[in-house]
Amino acid sequence: MRASWKGSIVWSLVSMPVKLVPATEDKDVRFHQVHRTDGGRIRQRRFCEIEDVEVPYSEIAKGYELQSGEVVILEKSDFDALPLPSKKTIDVAEFVDAGDIDPVYFSRSYYVEPDRPVKPYVLMRDSLAAAGRVAIAKIALTNREHLAVLRPRDDFLMLHIVYWPDEVRKPEFESLGDTVTVSRQEISMAKKLIESMTVDALDMNEFHDDYRAALLKTIDAKVAGNATVQPEDAEEGGKVIDLMEALEKSLSKTRSKKAPAKKAAKKTTAKKTAKKSSKSRKAA
Repeated sequence: MRASWKGSIVWSLVSMPVKLVPATEDKDVRFHQVHRTDGGRIRQRRFCEIEDVEVPYSEIAKGYELQSGEVVILEKSDFDALPLPSKKTIDVAEFVDAGDIDPVYFSRSYYVEPDRPVKPYVLMRDSLAAAGRVAIAKIALTNREHLAVLRPRDDFLMLHIVYWPDEVRKPEFESLGDTVTVSRQEISMAKKLIESMTVDALDMNEFHDDYRAALLKTIDAKVAGNATVQPEDAEEGGKVIDLMEALEKSLSKTRSKKAPAKKAAKKTTAKKTAKKSSKSRKAA
């Protein structure tokens, strides 16, 4: 497994070099948007809505829209100048009981891989396990400062990125304001049902994504039945289409420019003819 971050855990005067390895991976079946008739990829292009032109990456910046409709444009230098004290460190702030953190705060998980020397890592892992505590820390990832939780798991440490308090929404359900009473008999029956479905130990390997399995079977069946499409070279086709559009636009502009010139030429010729006829009349 490749590390996605390298730095150090700073715990008071103790510093230990570590690496972060993503603990999860997305197993969703990926799809592309394609043209149904020929399987060609559908591409999205970045257009400026004011100039109605495609914009290259070199001209794209980040903008923050104000309530007035005005936009504040931020460049890379603006982000680089922001203070990120935990840029290459996991700064431990305090320790709390493991049960004090509501699971709603948890976002992403990483395995914490020790780098040499390993002893400070083992000391922190065993001390947290013995005390039943987890560490609250700060870390900078993807140019943002995150709140994190360090906890022991088996023979290693794990780091969980957690949401900031103002990022967790407060539930507001009108239906919970209704007056509802539950009898003791109903609670007793519900408890019996819970007990009948309770297992001694949770085994996550017992759960499987049935939808993904059925979806892959559907794809395999289409492959076996030769229900596939071989798209042509999309790049060359795209260039021809763009060129034709450009030529048509240029031709229409040229025609629109020439049209007034022809009318002017006709008027000039008519004037010259009229002058000649008037001169010949005078001479006669």
